[in-house]
Amino acid sequence: MHSGKRFGAREFINWTRRSIYALIVLAAIPTILYFLGWKFLSVPWQPIAIMGTAVAFIVGFKNNASYSRLWEARQIYGAIINDSRSFGYIVRDSLNGKDPGKVKEMFLRHYAWLTALRFQLREPRVWENTGTAQFDEYAKKYDIPERLSKLDDELKKYLSETELQYILSKKNRATQLMARQSKELSEAYEKGEINDFQWTQINQQLVKFTDSQGKAERIKNFPYPRNFSSITTYLLLLFIVFVPFGLLKEFDKLGEGSMVEGWTIWFNIPFSLLVTWCFHTLDSVGEASVNPFEGSANDVPITQISRTIEIDMRDMLDETDLPPAITPKNNIVL
Repeated sequence: MHSGKRFGAREFINWTRRSIYALIVLAAIPTILYFLGWKFLSVPWQPIAIMGTAVAFIVGFKNNASYSRLWEARQIYGAIINDSRSFGYIVRDSLNGKDPGKVKEMFLRHYAWLTALRFQLREPRVWENTGTAQFDEYAKKYDIPERLSKLDDELKKYLSETELQYILSKKNRATQLMARQSKELSEAYEKGEINDFQWTQINQQLVKFTDSQGKAERIKNFPYPRNFSSITTYLLLLFIVFVPFGLLKEFDKLGEGSMVEGWTIWFNIPFSLLVTWCFHTLDSVGEASVNPFEGSANDVPITQISRTIEIDMRDMLDETDLPPAITPKNNIVL
């Protein structure tokens, strides 16, 4: 997540510079050929304007869907924050007087669940953008914690060796950690350490965690529909290619009867670049938000949120050796 006031203009242009180079070439080729006498290359601008309207609608639709996915992802982790705090004080107040060791163990297992979940959500998918040149280069400005460490090493901080090996043998580690919490809760209930009401309260929190995990996995594993994504790409490409052809005659006529007659055609290059850059960049902005867990500069900061939850819950147990909060690097926090 970008935590600054805004992306700087230079930063934004640098991020899109590859597309700018390509757009300049696409605008320059028909302009040069037209100037050399290939007048037949000029295309009426009206059909292109109609195409631009269609492209604007579909790009706007994509950006709206991308923002919806991003905002839902943030709501999911907002719910995890609140539910984790509730889970913490309910477990502490229900078991602390009877089995403080079990309270500590369940807290640690919850930190492990947060860790396993964020590692699962950061696993790459073929439709994500972090591997493309435009996004990969910008990613050098910050670090993705889940790419710098291994899940095994992170879970060692929270789990016993026996439980660690058991969890690592499973496919969905986060789910199995929550299942272990449920088992621990059932054992406490059978021993009479908690009553019916306390068991119901804590169990409801576990259900909420499972629900939030499922929602996050749905966003992670179900991409923006490929048919919508593909048609947006194809229509945008056609529009970008044809815009310079549609403006040739208009800029050629601009200087008629003046001393610059015949030279105003060169205005076609910057103005075509401006129009096509706007459309292409709007599409790129949508792409930057459509996969909110992949680890880009516009994603939900699940690592920071997980650390914040751990600090809050450790504070509930009056621990003094708290882990440091995660701070932004180059205005980016993940």
